[in-house]
Amino acid sequence: MGKQDKTAWRGTLILLYFFGILDIFETDDSPMKLSIDRAALMRALAHVQSAVERRNTIPILSNVLLRAEEGALSLSTTDMEMEINESVAAKVSKPGAATAPAATLFDIVKKLSDEGAVQLELDPTGNQMSVKAGRSNFKLACLPVSDFPEIGQGDLPASFSIPANDLRALIDRTKFAMSTEETRYYLNGIYIHAAENNGVKVLRAVATDGHRLARFEMPLPVGAEAMPGVIMPRKAVGEIRKLVEEAGDSILISLSGAKIRFAFDHIVLTSKLIDGTFPDYQRVIPQTNDKIVEVNPKAFTSAIDRVSTISDGKSRAVKITLSGKTMTLSANSPEAGSATEDLEVNGNDNMEIGFNAKYLLDITSQIEGDGCRMTLADAASPTIIQDTGDSSALYVLMPLRV
Repeated sequence: MGKQDKTAWRGTLILLYFFGILDIFETDDSPMKLSIDRAALMRALAHVQSAVERRNTIPILSNVLLRAEEGALSLSTTDMEMEINESVAAKVSKPGAATAPAATLFDIVKKLSDEGAVQLELDPTGNQMSVKAGRSNFKLACLPVSDFPEIGQGDLPASFSIPANDLRALIDRTKFAMSTEETRYYLNGIYIHAAENNGVKVLRAVATDGHRLARFEMPLPVGAEAMPGVIMPRKAVGEIRKLVEEAGDSILISLSGAKIRFAFDHIVLTSKLIDGTFPDYQRVIPQTNDKIVEVNPKAFTSAIDRVSTISDGKSRAVKITLSGKTMTLSANSPEAGSATEDLEVNGNDNMEIGFNAKYLLDITSQIEGDGCRMTLADAASPTIIQDTGDSSALYVLMPLRV
């Protein structure tokens, strides 16, 4: 080949490379590159993106932190109060880290074809990440990894494990009683602490909004003896409950006076705790109520629901009239009319008392056994409600004037 031919051939190669037809001169210097199963990525993004606040003034908090290491992709999100981290198996060609808009990335992955894997690749500048699957190709703007805040660091000296079913019960039996009033921020969560009941050490959860109180307890797990009493905030309660719906057998809980962490199935949720003092809830639980009535909880719940259809205003007041073996539920509304329903009960007392129907339904719907016991004093005093076959949960409800 002559000199002119060689020069022409080199020129042709350069042109082919320039137009993307030939890439033999290309060097792969991307700082992160991996391939991951679409369903696994979508599931992990669905878990972690719930920590992202849709409206915030700090752009990095809208992003998910992606860390690719050997055989796995770690995804993290935070709102500065709570952090969720999940690890997923991945084929990592080049380890590295990037941040990308969490909601946008989730929407993209959700709409991709079910077939094949998703390729994630960060460009050499670190400012853009490509998302490829089949014939689809997206490019997302990235923010610096160094800007991403991580709250999950720090020593958490108390640590113990509980069955996933127990954690679900602890949350479900108490969360409905959490307050939403910002002025009493220390009630906007569940108070978890070690306690004693009739000489037995228990792990106890309590929530109250001033109108009702829910208390649930279980045997104290090994390692929880020295745990501090902590108030887990509402958002963390909601997120951990959603995550443990799919959890395996055991949840590892670690905490200090300022943070709590839940770890299971390659997921770690860390949350700051409410910095406040939970009130002395024991003073709210009446000790001298002497009127006892027992009723079938399913029939009771259905009757409250039906009668409260007529209830007027926000209070949705329902009056309960006890007359020996009969309980009469009634509601009145000047606009809608009136409703009554009779139930057969086990009791011998005569009295009238009113309750907020929604609050009453929140409690009776938690009773899974065959009997609901109401322990009353009078029309102006709080009432204790319990499952006759399960002493682990106790509820206190303030009455209404009707």
